[in-house]
Amino acid sequence: MSNVVLGYAPTRRSIFSASDALKYRSLIADRLRELTIDFVDIDDINPEGLLYDDRDVKKIAEKFKAAGVEGLFLPHCNFGTEYVCARLARELKVPVLLWGPLDERPDENGVRLRDTQCGLFATGKVLRRFQVPFTYMTNCRLNDPVFERGLRDFLAVCNVVKTFRRMRILQISTRPFDFWTTMCNEGELLEKFNIQLAPVPMTELVETVKAAKVEKTKAAGMVAYIRRNMKVKIEDREVENVAALAVAMEELVKKYGCQAAAIQCWNALQTELGIMPCAANAILNEKGIPVVCETDVHGAITALLVEAAGMGETRSFFADWTIRHPDIENGELLQHCGPWPLSVAKETPELTYPLAFDHPGSLTAEARHGEITLCRFDGDNGEYSMLLGNAKGVNGPRGMGTYLWIEVKNIKRLEAKIVEGPYIHHCVGIHKDVVPVLYEACKYIGVKPDFYDPIEEDVKAYLRGE
Repeated sequence: MSNVVLGYAPTRRSIFSASDALKYRSLIADRLRELTIDFVDIDDINPEGLLYDDRDVKKIAEKFKAAGVEGLFLPHCNFGTEYVCARLARELKVPVLLWGPLDERPDENGVRLRDTQCGLFATGKVLRRFQVPFTYMTNCRLNDPVFERGLRDFLAVCNVVKTFRRMRILQISTRPFDFWTTMCNEGELLEKFNIQLAPVPMTELVETVKAAKVEKTKAAGMVAYIRRNMKVKIEDREVENVAALAVAMEELVKKYGCQAAAIQCWNALQTELGIMPCAANAILNEKGIPVVCETDVHGAITALLVEAAGMGETRSFFADWTIRHPDIENGELLQHCGPWPLSVAKETPELTYPLAFDHPGSLTAEARHGEITLCRFDGDNGEYSMLLGNAKGVNGPRGMGTYLWIEVKNIKRLEAKIVEGPYIHHCVGIHKDVVPVLYEACKYIGVKPDFYDPIEEDVKAYLRGE
């Protein structure tokens, strides 16, 4: 599970109750500890541990940067000091969570202690003036369910942003010649997003596989893992090649400091090793190291974002949009040769031959049904967006490879979205609803969210706490 550290900078303004602000500073911190959320406070910056003095901004920023905070939490413990909040937020350049506890009833004389809601209105406007994107969590009480939900979602947003800004993809060989769809602009990804590629030739992969077979220890352990978790329908020497390939790819990912890989899965690999890499991909995918097919760099980026949105708790799967369901009007087949993680399957996968190739090394298994998120980061002509939506698993004809029949609200609308672009026939799925998290993260990473169903208002309502 991913861990995110928040910078906790509760704020007040002098014209409202300082004692009430101090009380809420402590109550909020206690609630964060109760929820086991990691945070760094500002109790040592001034006697109150509150953000209100412009002279403290630099000291707070230095402390938060030194602690590696990945999100800034600005609870308004009374009205709040909006320009100081904005200056700190712009200095840190991390996702910002704006929130305040619900105001109490005025006393019998009409006196109000905090006016938190009014302060939130002010800070939201000044953050906009400073061009600082922020997330707003609805004005609520500390024990309201929406408080915990909003915090958890914000942590996931921070995790997506952190992942996106530190991304490095291992590119194993070039894209297959016939797959013009998977071309990407390496320079533009670096210039726009700091996404780095680590290209290695097929020769380096093959040599690393050979070294893994000579060393034997890791490869033998991987063979044992395969036999425990898969129904093996291929020869022993082919199983050994699959195991050595999995070991080699993981070593290269670590060697080049990457978090995911995109591999040219055919045809040079078959000439060198005599297998498909699908099952080896599946093994790394199960470990939380996404490996995608056909050197689809944008697909690898998508997989990392989806898993980050799920806080690393649920494995994703890389799929082709393939054919319409023969019986369900809005049904579709998600399928690939066999690279999906084992935990996605609803049955023990078979290690066998794929649908369209004559070489072994592919898994066959139907994925679990249930509610899923489907996503695709992509771009062309200098513009990037993220296709987002939900689907559910349904029954359908038996398939080959790793596959799942799904149903969406309107397959014709989805089909047109993909054809008209900038998307391709690849997507990433996950058995979790991470659409709101990815939607909110888009404002921080400079990517346009793009829904294939008209659900944007529903997502906004969820994020508002409705």
